Amino acid sequence: MYPVIRMFWQLWQHRNSPPLPLTGTHVSQHYCLPWDIDLWRELNNGRTLTLFDLGRIPLVTRVGLIGVLRRKRWGMAIAGASVRYRRRVRMFDRVEMRSRLVGWDARFIYIEQSMWSRDGQCANHILCRCAVTGRGGIVPLGEVLAALGQAELAAQPLPGWVHAWIAAEDVRPWPPMQG
Repeated sequence: MYPVIRMFWQLWQHRNSPPLPLTGTHVSQHYCLPWDIDLWRELNNGRTLTLFDLGRIPLVTRVGLIGVLRRKRWGMAIAGASVRYRRRVRMFDRVEMRSRLVGWDARFIYIEQSMWSRDGQCANHILCRCAVTGRGGIVPLGEVLAALGQAELAAQPLPGWVHAWIAAEDVRPWPPMQG
């Protein structure tokens, strides 16, 4: 089940947090609860993806995008993601989540997020490709930036590792082969 109460809690906790610039970093604290674990008593990999929503949605709220989405009746969809899992997160562990827009191109926003343990070790990291969507499909980012009052911003230069991921996704077969 989606952690609706935890999402509202995060939005409530950060309701008075100052706005962030588009590439600012949102920092939040989370716990691995008993219903987040798998058979090995650690954070379930699928639940990790859900918990990243708890940082991503407050981030897009703080950069002003949620207000634009509501006004324009747009949505935001994950169009791809790549995750690295490096350290276990066990039941009742507290993690610090860091979320930021790493950049954008003509069609997509790229958001990176990570979870860090109390001893400063990165447990996991995700790169999300997000699309702003409207009735006609993907909304061009120029239109999104204009609605944010940031029309003067061009495509944000993306780091090389993000370009490499985009290139790898471009050659990945779609639809996937059957069988």
